[in-house]
Amino acid sequence: MIPTRRLVGLSCLWMVAAAAFAQQAAPTPPPAQPDKATAYYEYALGHLYAELAAAYGNRGEYFSKAAEAYRAALKADPSATFIAEELSDLYIQSGRLREAVLDAEDALKQNPNDLNSRRLLARIYTHLIGDQNDSDMVKKAIEQYQKITEVDPKDIDSWIMLGRLQKALMNSTEAMAAYKKALQLDADNEDAMTGLATVYADLGDNKAAADLLRKVADKDPNPRSLTTLAGVYEQLKDYSLAAEMLRRALDQQPGNTELKLALAEDLTFSDQLDDALKLYQEAVTDDPKDIKAELRISQIYRQKRDFAKAREAADKAKEIDPNDLEVQYNDVTLLESEGKLPDAIKTLKGIIDATAKKTYSQSEKASRGQLLENLGDLERTGEQYSAALDAFRQAADLDPENAGRAEAEIIETYRESKDYPKAEAEADSAIKKYPKDSVVSDERATVLADMGKTEAAVAEARRLGSGKSDFQTDMKLADIYEQGKNFSEVAKVLDTAEPLAQSSRDKQDLAFHRGAMYERMKNFPAAEAEFKKVLDLNPDNDAALNYLGYMLADRNIRLDEARDLISKAVSHEPNSGAYLDSLGWVYFRLNKLPEAEDKLREALRYMSRDPTVHDHLAEVYFHEGKIREAIAQWQSSLREYQAGPPSDMDHTEVSKVQKKLEDAKVRLAREGGSGAKQQ
Repeated sequence: MIPTRRLVGLSCLWMVAAAAFAQQAAPTPPPAQPDKATAYYEYALGHLYAELAAAYGNRGEYFSKAAEAYRAALKADPSATFIAEELSDLYIQSGRLREAVLDAEDALKQNPNDLNSRRLLARIYTHLIGDQNDSDMVKKAIEQYQKITEVDPKDIDSWIMLGRLQKALMNSTEAMAAYKKALQLDADNEDAMTGLATVYADLGDNKAAADLLRKVADKDPNPRSLTTLAGVYEQLKDYSLAAEMLRRALDQQPGNTELKLALAEDLTFSDQLDDALKLYQEAVTDDPKDIKAELRISQIYRQKRDFAKAREAADKAKEIDPNDLEVQYNDVTLLESEGKLPDAIKTLKGIIDATAKKTYSQSEKASRGQLLENLGDLERTGEQYSAALDAFRQAADLDPENAGRAEAEIIETYRESKDYPKAEAEADSAIKKYPKDSVVSDERATVLADMGKTEAAVAEARRLGSGKSDFQTDMKLADIYEQGKNFSEVAKVLDTAEPLAQSSRDKQDLAFHRGAMYERMKNFPAAEAEFKKVLDLNPDNDAALNYLGYMLADRNIRLDEARDLISKAVSHEPNSGAYLDSLGWVYFRLNKLPEAEDKLREALRYMSRDPTVHDHLAEVYFHEGKIREAIAQWQSSLREYQAGPPSDMDHTEVSKVQKKLEDAKVRLAREGGSGAKQQ
């Protein structure tokens, strides 16, 4: 029986003698039945010439003899598919892909059922797909594998490749069918189970994906299966479980640096920062020139708010390669985290200007487009809306392949600047250009909800779905219905989504949405219970810490607890205007007016268009006796309420602000007389 792996260690003298004998021997007609001995001999000969071709720069004579011998081996035993693989490898190694395609096509003209020629074509097309995932080549490869499986329905490897290629085109149904066919032939095939699991994950059936992969890992918990399982958990954004799988893999291969760095990354994403930091520091000890590890150390210290150490690691990365784009961009994120937004914007503009060219490759376009989008995001954070729009439009013009994402950012910028008519017009225009872009569709649904067009927003959110419930769509629908104050529909959607919430992150998201729903319904005990569920799952969930703390402060109860909750969120995100506003409000409730004023003024640096922040600061000024300042803030609050989206208009809150403004004017008139006329 012919071996299924490449021959190694054959005697060179024997092979040379065999080659000489082959040149003297007269050709014989192909046998009616597989001739294993001839196939073995021709395969060994082809393998020798292939090695000689590789050793001598793919010299024509060695390449031709190798290809001829492999073809003779296949003719003697067409069932030896591994020989076809080696022949395709030979063509790929030599770069003679066009020749391979022509040879295979000629063979198929003579015999359309020549499976080995189809296998050769399929492997060449697959090789030509490249990093850019060329859809035309994917389709050509699929066509060949489909014909192979029609003629040889027991070819497991071809079914698996068919599944992978269909998945690359996002043809989930076809990919699932191919993987299931492979599993019918071999129920324990690890590649087929892993591939099917990734399809389940794409379809949002996270439980089925995880169950299947656990079966793979439990059956044979080797580094490969555990790493694959970790990859799917990463796809599901359950980085804690991904890290657990990689730990098990690393226990089996403790010296595997690649595994160690992958584990460090998942530990970082799951907020196990100290464990991740230790692994990155070990990597730097092993290789002082490991620039990626130094960058990750800098980023972890930045997350821990230890900016001195973050800067120290960043400087070490610069010493290794000052021109590395990621090293340069790390400065931008570090400045932003330090609250130095103008410096961050200036630094990023410098990077963009320094890397400008007349023309860009596709990968350069994608990279530069991302930098422009990041610049736009920073400028939008700094409320430089015109500059942000310009950056996003440059990104859209530069990289048409990612223009939909940039268009969504343009829509969001109009939303944040409270220009809702332009946001809606931009969204309507973008959806015509990118009707299947989920990011554009999601942003358009948000704008429609802003405008109070709840049913249209719901229809847009559902438009690109498969018709089945999926978790992310349900969360979007919950947001839309909540914005429209249709709480019964919010509850229904969340009940539907609950069985789909498999990861810890999904469960946190679900409980958070329920908490927000109950809070808006004034069912505060139920809201508090839901936010505590979130914090039980993740004590560092900043959004839940802030929401629960603010809810307590706004009701003027358990203020010390509220301060502690909000302070924790602010310690994690000190540049969050929403969290600073909450902290300022709890200080006001505690009658710590200077601290309250300080935090609320800081919040306005990030949220100058928020009516609630203006109202809170006005309350502080009023109680400090700064009546003119309070009046100015309440006037700003009313302007921002009027400029806000129709769906956010709360007439009760507006009436309260109006009443406080009138009372302040009366007080100012009493205390200052003519001063009231100046307001």
